[in-house]
Amino acid sequence: MDFGKKLYKSGSNRMLCGVCGGLGEYFNIDPTLVRLAWAIFACTGTGILAYFVAAIIIPSDDF
Repeated sequence: MDFGKKLYKSGSNRMLCGVCGGLGEYFNIDPTLVRLAWAIFACTGTGILAYFVAAIIIPSDDF
């Protein structure tokens, strides 16, 4: 298991806050698929709140 890998909000692949882009880079999948899954999850109501909590908690990759 690679413990050197860290989750960051994407600075280069962002639409709103960079959360989905960062998750896509972390899991090495297309960020568009993450955005699509998050949009479906947002329809439940808790997905919108979860996105903004993630946007606050996950640090930016400003390096």
